[in-house]
Amino acid sequence: MVYTASFAFFEAIWEAGVTHCFVNLGSDHPSIIEAIVKGQNEKKGQFPKIITCPNEMVALSMADGYARLTNKPQCVIVHVDVGTQGLGAAVHNASCGRAPVLIFAGLSPYTMEGEMRGSRTEYIHWIQDVPDQKQIVAQYCRYTGEIKTGKNVKQIVNRALSFAMSDPKGPVYLCGAREPMEEDLEPYKLDQTFWNPVEPAALSSTAVKTISEALANAQEPLVITGYSGRNHNAVAELVELADNIKGLRVLDTGGSDMCFPANHPAWLGLRYGVEPAIKTADVILVIDCDVPWINTQCHPKENAKVFHVDVDPMKQQMPVFYLKAQYRYRADSFTSLNQLNAYLKTSDLKQKLTSSLYSDRWVKLQESHKQKLETIASEAKVDNAGNFATPYLAQQLKNVCPNDTIWVIEAVTQTGFVADQLQATLPGSWLNCGGGGLGWSGGAALGVKLATDTEGKKQFVCQIVGDGTYLFSVPGSVYWIAERYNIPILTIVLNNKGWNAPRKSLLLVHPDGAGSKVSNEELNISFVPTPDYSGIAKAASGGKVWAAHASTAKDLDRLLTEAVKVVLGGQSAVLDAHLDGPEGKYGGGKAALVG
Repeated sequence: MVYTASFAFFEAIWEAGVTHCFVNLGSDHPSIIEAIVKGQNEKKGQFPKIITCPNEMVALSMADGYARLTNKPQCVIVHVDVGTQGLGAAVHNASCGRAPVLIFAGLSPYTMEGEMRGSRTEYIHWIQDVPDQKQIVAQYCRYTGEIKTGKNVKQIVNRALSFAMSDPKGPVYLCGAREPMEEDLEPYKLDQTFWNPVEPAALSSTAVKTISEALANAQEPLVITGYSGRNHNAVAELVELADNIKGLRVLDTGGSDMCFPANHPAWLGLRYGVEPAIKTADVILVIDCDVPWINTQCHPKENAKVFHVDVDPMKQQMPVFYLKAQYRYRADSFTSLNQLNAYLKTSDLKQKLTSSLYSDRWVKLQESHKQKLETIASEAKVDNAGNFATPYLAQQLKNVCPNDTIWVIEAVTQTGFVADQLQATLPGSWLNCGGGGLGWSGGAALGVKLATDTEGKKQFVCQIVGDGTYLFSVPGSVYWIAERYNIPILTIVLNNKGWNAPRKSLLLVHPDGAGSKVSNEELNISFVPTPDYSGIAKAASGGKVWAAHASTAKDLDRLLTEAVKVVLGGQSAVLDAHLDGPEGKYGGGKAALVG
């Protein structure tokens, strides 16, 4: 029986909990391909499912989406240095979004005269031989390594996955030349109980007391978060904290996950670091958040007391980062919130928190929340010509999609509008990129849908993406995969005719500059003539994807209902929504600028 290092690699990832490999194969993978065929023939389902991905960024985005939703690591296999480069912005996104993924790439063979099985056999083996392939992605990875012999391949795989799954989670990268991956081995197995990730850290008892007392005694306490909701159990703990300290409010900075439900009176919505409550709060708890505020736009008042609790409070991969926080703690958000809630229930603070002062605050909080929802509802309107903008579109989407829909969002300047209207309440129901590499959501939506189907939940998945970002997502690859593997998703393209984020950036620095007075065409950010976005998807799927355009509210209402029905029936659908109004014209508007 042939048992190679490559076969041992697949055994190792399966034994470690990896269920899917998203692959883009090449000349460095003969033993990988042999191992795949062997595993599919012999392992009887106890082998990772292989998903062919014609583009590397889509492959990693799929693994990223799957891993984020389930917290189970997934694997991507790409081709030497060029395939590693093809991962592109997806590596940045997995790093910033803390997605536990294992990337494996081959290396050009290091022998050239037939000395070993796997020696060079093709012209390209010289061209793709580079000095240090790992350095292409090393600064984004929690660990990089090389498989130099098959004899410890499983140990190296598990070491990499230990990094991927320990906080702060993120991508890891392994590479191996053809020769060691072809090596014949005696079959062996590791005891997986020795390869668990590092246990989450907790707050010290002193920290629990200090934070609890500060929040309880504050006049205007505020929690700012970004990705605490990655652990779905942390959402309930944050809700409990808001229930325990009535008057406390919670701001989501849009990091990557649904962290706090919109139906709670403490909900302030999603804003990218610009929110009036930041300026007035006297005690702020920043928990699992990369950018709680943007100093040039908004920051806490001088005497505010700030606590920072994070799995990565130093932001070790950001050369410039600091908060004016008097207290900083490296701790897990779920564990920390659980500790705070336990202390509030058992300490001397319990009686104080049931006083009339907090009851009055609760009443005021409920009233302000009611007014906020009314304001948001009033923004979802249609003009006299039947034109609509993002608020109306998102409102209608919420009405027609199933209640347990998972929203995969990459709406850029429109994110604030979308979040306001969707008002997510279920843990895990909202996933945002968390990074800046546009094009994440296409593959991520497929990964999320694949995950929920594999886990048996079979939830509806809706991707909401800007038009420029849609092009970055490589739709030709996304919708081929959707059709090939029967992964039905609904995609809504927010068509505002170009890249409007650069206009926002321009106006923040040069509000009255020459660029503020010219059109998007003159700024070179216009997509006129507009591509047929849904048509691209239909072509990629061999004509199978449902594709349509909506230019009026009447069209939108009819087509959304039809699209949802199509996806529930097992076929992907793409609706190109032609936006109007200020945000359609410029991608601006107040909410867009802050969210």
